[in-house]
Order: sequence, then C-alpha cells, then structure tokens
Amino acid sequence: MIEKEVKKKPMNNREIQLALIENFVNMQKVLTNLSVKFDVLSDNISRLLQLFEIAARSFVKKNDEMGFSKEDKALIEKLDVLLDQNKTIAKGLTLVEEKIRHKVYPEDSLLKSRFQERNNKISISESSEIEKPKPKPLPRI
Repeated sequence: MIEKEVKKKPMNNREIQLALIENFVNMQKVLTNLSVKFDVLSDNISRLLQLFEIAARSFVKKNDEMGFSKEDKALIEKLDVLLDQNKTIAKGLTLVEEKIRHKVYPEDSLLKSRFQERNNKISISESSEIEKPKPKPLPRI
C-alpha cells in the first residue's frame, strides 16, 4: 500500500497571530489561577501556623502549673520544630507566589524597581553620610 502524504497548508500571518494571542491569553488565565491558589494556600498555612501557636501556648500554660515531664519536653521541642518548618514553608510559598505575580504582571515589578531606584538616589544625594543598607521586609504570612 502506498500512503499519501497529507500536506498541511501553511498558516498565514493572521492565523499565526491569532493562535499566539489565544495561547497567551490561556497562559495568563492559568498563571492567574495559580497565583490565586497560592494565595489561598498561603492563607491556609498561616491559619494552621496560628493554630499550632495557640495549641503550644495553651500546652505551656497548662504544664506550667503542673511541671514538665520528659515526654512533655520532647513534645514541646517537636512542636517548636514543626512551627519553624511551617514558617519556612509559608515564607517560601509567598516568595513563589510573588515571583509568579511578577511573571504575570512584569510591568508592575519594573515600575516598583524604578521607583525604588529613584528613591534610593534621592535619599543618598540628600544625606551627607553613607547610609547602611536597609533590610528587606519579610514576606507576608
């Protein structure tokens, strides 16, 4: 049997542009949806962290009155480790969400960086002393 090759008609310029626009819009929808889901996940982790903190405080208050056993101390240490891990995860998720947001809306990040550069130049030129670098703010939790 001889197979016939099916030749696809090349897309014209307008069809290519429409396909690119459609793909770009779909990609923005997906990235926006992902950003929203990261926000929700970050909020949930924050609430979970608050719950652990409340539980740890009540546990400590309860055991302050009675004294700690070795098992209680081990449990407290495990809760502290868990709290630190949850904080790290929450911070990481917010950083990932911010990076995704900058990819979805790059003009916002460019405007912010230009604004910060201009403010830094103004503050350096106004002060005669060399300023210490300001620490970066912690991410939202």
